[in-house]
Parts: sequence; structure tokens; C-alpha cells
Amino acid sequence: MIVSFGRLLGVAGRLGHILGRAIEEEFGISHLMYEVLLILGRAGEPGLSMGAIGREQVLTTGGVTRLVDRMAAAGLVERADDPGDRRGRLVRLTPLGEDIVVRASRVHLANIERYFLAPLPVEHRAQFLADLRILSHAARDALPQLR
Repeated sequence: MIVSFGRLLGVAGRLGHILGRAIEEEFGISHLMYEVLLILGRAGEPGLSMGAIGREQVLTTGGVTRLVDRMAAAGLVERADDPGDRRGRLVRLTPLGEDIVVRASRVHLANIERYFLAPLPVEHRAQFLADLRILSHAARDALPQLR
């Protein structure tokens, strides 16, 4: 069991490196930036609060602020007033951010299929993905919320 868990961690680390490097080389953004672009794209208008981004990515408030600052400086996101809270600010995609997330997603999906799914027998893939979803939800639910 310990060896299997070690293999899981090793595979996740190596695949993360391979996939992240491809996005960085082609689009000039980190894998974390790409993930935030995806989160914001799914959320749509009017955007998400920094806290919501942090909860999705398991980042501290300071970590989210620094990341969003870098993304805003690159023209990928912008801050906007929160229509539901006069004091609040939301983060949303810019047109450049929308373009990058769409193009990067095409590359990312092709690489996921190539490195993550293609090595598995076709008849095992659906169950494998279902089991990963279960593990992902269990791990997420076990983590304490960061502040």
C-alpha cells in the first residue's frame, strides 16, 4: 500500500511537471495561472472573490493576492467591483485571459490524453476516472479551510 501511494505521488508529480512545462513553454504562464484562468472561466461574470479562488486552489489570501497581481500585470485578469457587496472586489478574465485559456486548454487536453490516458487500457479508463473523482472529493473534504 505504501509503495502504491508513493507511485501515485510520483506519477502525479511527473505528469504535473510535463503538463505544466508544456503550458509554460507555449503560453508563457504557469500551470497554477492556467488553473485560475479555468476557474474564472467556469465562474463567468461577474467574477470570483479572492477568497473563492483561494479555496479552489488551496492558497492563502496572501498567495492569491500575489498570483492575481502577476496575472493582472500580464493582462490576463482584472479586478472589478462586486455588484453584491460595495466593499468587495472580484477577479474576472480579460479578453486576453479568455483567449489564452481556450488555446491552452486545447493543448492541455491533448497532453492529458497523450500522457495520462493513452498508457491505460481503454477498458479501464472510465473506472479509473471515476475512482479519481472519489479520491479527489475525499481529499478536498478532509482539508481544513485556509485563511
